[in-house]
Amino acid sequence: MSLPNLHGFTVSELSSDHVLLLKAAARRARLNALTMISAANSGHPGGAFSSMELFLAVYGVADLTPQNCDDFDRDYVVVSHGHTSAGVYAALAEWGFFDPAEATAHFRRCGSPYQGHVERDVKGVDWGTGNLGQGLSAGVGFALAQRARGHEGRVFVLMGDGGQVKGQLAEARRMAVKEKLTGLIALIDWNNIQISGTLDEVMPANLKALWEADGWEVVDCDGHCFRGLYAALKAAGTKGKPTVLFCRTVMGHEGGVMEGTCEYHGKALQGEAYEQVVRSLGGDPDLLKAALERRKGELPVGRHVKLLTPSLNLGTPFDYEGSKSDNRGAFGKALADVGRLNHSQPGRTPLLVFDCDLAPSVMTGEFKKACPEGFIQCGIQEHSTATASGAAAAGGVVSLWAGFGVFGLDEVYNQQRLNDINLAGNKTVLTHVGLDVGEDGKTHQCIDYVGLIRNTFGWKLVVPADPNQTDRATRWMLETPGCICLAMGRSKVPVLTLSSGGSAFGGGYRFEYGKATKLRPGKDGTIFALGSMAQKALDAEAILARQGLDVAVWSVSCPLVVDKEALNEACASGVILTVEDHNVNSGMGSILALELARRSKAVKLRLMGVKQYGESGAASEVYAAMGLDPQGIANAFTGLVDA
Repeated sequence: MSLPNLHGFTVSELSSDHVLLLKAAARRARLNALTMISAANSGHPGGAFSSMELFLAVYGVADLTPQNCDDFDRDYVVVSHGHTSAGVYAALAEWGFFDPAEATAHFRRCGSPYQGHVERDVKGVDWGTGNLGQGLSAGVGFALAQRARGHEGRVFVLMGDGGQVKGQLAEARRMAVKEKLTGLIALIDWNNIQISGTLDEVMPANLKALWEADGWEVVDCDGHCFRGLYAALKAAGTKGKPTVLFCRTVMGHEGGVMEGTCEYHGKALQGEAYEQVVRSLGGDPDLLKAALERRKGELPVGRHVKLLTPSLNLGTPFDYEGSKSDNRGAFGKALADVGRLNHSQPGRTPLLVFDCDLAPSVMTGEFKKACPEGFIQCGIQEHSTATASGAAAAGGVVSLWAGFGVFGLDEVYNQQRLNDINLAGNKTVLTHVGLDVGEDGKTHQCIDYVGLIRNTFGWKLVVPADPNQTDRATRWMLETPGCICLAMGRSKVPVLTLSSGGSAFGGGYRFEYGKATKLRPGKDGTIFALGSMAQKALDAEAILARQGLDVAVWSVSCPLVVDKEALNEACASGVILTVEDHNVNSGMGSILALELARRSKAVKLRLMGVKQYGESGAASEVYAAMGLDPQGIANAFTGLVDA
């Protein structure tokens, strides 16, 4: 028999017939979850069984269906304890998202969308998880996106109890209350067991008091009672604040030998143990044979995750001339301009800007004044902000978070990595990168951002050279799908010019990802300079010119992509020097060197960059101490020529 239509709470309360149908579905789902884990000989049956009623109830009432799961305006479901994936897949199959036999046979099979932890490859999965404690932050992001889009939907976040002591959860709780996200509903599988024992044995905490202290409506319910779950979910949000349900459950519920023990957190049942549990659920042990036979067949195809293609009026870039200006100021001015042009305009994609108490330093204050509803102040809570900004982008808005390099990337690298895995499409703007923040010292000098982003597979990185390029790169970033990082220093820098005297990046210049810009021609060798190091390279070129050397200077703004035309021209000169205020072992120079090796190109090559943590002092002094001042660059080039 088919399950009742409960999407959007179509009935005031569940009838006895509804409950019977849901209980039958729970038995089938447990059989399928158990079988897929045993077929893979890998997985987490205890938690899957414990959370099964929660999964079925939430996917039943949510406005989330096989027909609308690729739309932006609907309800969202985040399963934070992603290791319970077998239970999630089994529940989704019961609600018609796919054939249960498909998931049962191909769970954890290489190339299958039914991966070991929930991923967006599967219809109905809104966020790939498994790094515990991050799901609520994703829920906050989805809820903020829905509010910005003008859609009054619900966001459900399901979690285990073991991860409740994680700090990011506290950050997310506070964000949800501050932003009055009453449509956000959290459910905790409160079975009191985690991998290493009971909650009190591992890390005692007064969980309910923590949620109450942060301003949530706290509700206690039986996590295996469909009628109680339905009533609690229906009432959630009616008291003007977000709601958390503490769902009392039994680890491995209805799993025989698995009940009430941590032994089967991540252990598959085989042989007689599997057969006993299957029979107790009214199933046929031959389910496993059928799954193993189907597992030999063709792999299923996962869904294509829909990326947001923003609709924005990007306006006209500002031109900077003459005197110095800071790149972060140019970013902030361009961001505010785009914000004003699109704020509350019909048909335009909403723009959300996240801040962690750094607006005056990262120059997002002007956007806040122009578009106050689009500015999300998160306080000093970078971990939750990184995840929330990613989920907001996946929820259908242009989402941007601006922060210092060491906070927006170094501190939250795993969160940004998961944004990449989830194809979130968020934009991260890093200021205070490189040695430019000299006086702040080594703790604040972000000298590893190229290497970190290089280790991902989807992120794009732009390091603009001057305010004109920063303005144009900012506007390009806002309308371009995918995860993009814009990185810059703190200080004012000169407006760059070409050998003709004209602006290098002003006027009709259009930013193109992956293209380097030749600032000076030359035949005796080439200097590739990353970002704002271009001016120091130009100053070095002037020194070298007085020595009779004709040196080309290229400005590189996209270090992860090698401009083949520029590199070919540089190879013809026979001498290449790369200059960056970044860890010399993992930055632009190492990428160019690898490309030269791949091409079997033999040239005189030297990589200049940061070789140790920087000192605290005036930026000019810190650069000189590293040999990255104009004279140091010129000396390195002549030494390379003479080598």
